[in-house]
Amino acid sequence: MSQNTAKKPDLFRLDGRVALVTGASRGLGASMATALAEAGAKVALAARSDLKTTAAHIRAQGGDCEAFPTDLADRKAPAHLVEAVAKHFGQIDILVNNAGIIRRANFLEFSEQDWDDVMDVNLRSVFVLSREFAKRVAERKARGHIVNIASMLSFQGGIRVPAYTAAKSALAGLTKAMANELAPLGINVNAIAPGYMATDNTTALRADAARNRAILDRIPAGRWGEADDLKGAVVFLASEASAYVHGITLPVDGGWLAR
Repeated sequence: MSQNTAKKPDLFRLDGRVALVTGASRGLGASMATALAEAGAKVALAARSDLKTTAAHIRAQGGDCEAFPTDLADRKAPAHLVEAVAKHFGQIDILVNNAGIIRRANFLEFSEQDWDDVMDVNLRSVFVLSREFAKRVAERKARGHIVNIASMLSFQGGIRVPAYTAAKSALAGLTKAMANELAPLGINVNAIAPGYMATDNTTALRADAARNRAILDRIPAGRWGEADDLKGAVVFLASEASAYVHGITLPVDGGWLAR
């Protein structure tokens, strides 16, 4: 009796797929872009900062990537970025909305300009990027994956970051709203909520001895997260391994929310 020895597809592979990662110049974005390239995707790197280091790292490992310098604070930039990436690669299959900024001030002194700046980059650009991406995927009748980068402040209030908290809380809701409409079109929409990560955004927290100790004391894993801790989560949510996963916000937090 013959036995079927055909190799089963690896659900976590991204060969033949094109991924756009915003905020890819360093930190979490650079690590997630590298992870997607390691899984076989061609990667479009977008950021307002220099992308040479990320691109060189991916190419040194044999990956395929292209840099698209972009400032998402420009309201015309998100739609132009999707168009440019689609034109260069011929398609986009994965969108990772990672770009974000943070402004810190006491609530009573928090300026409207800081509020608007944070909302434009952290929320409005995600909406436009996702809409333009989803239109193109739907037109091709293809499979697509959107991965939004949320935050612990999608669940909690935080201190001295009202605009960032508002944007990240809204992003968790937007993830669910998009999933409800886009799942029938073959597009998975989910989010990752990084815990307290050692990035530029947390430099001030880590430099404050009291705040640093208080944060570490609450993390069961006993350490700040590293950018590479997001690699597995982003590949999972960008691949067919998560085909029946829609609208979740996945904490990658060392157990912070469990404490």
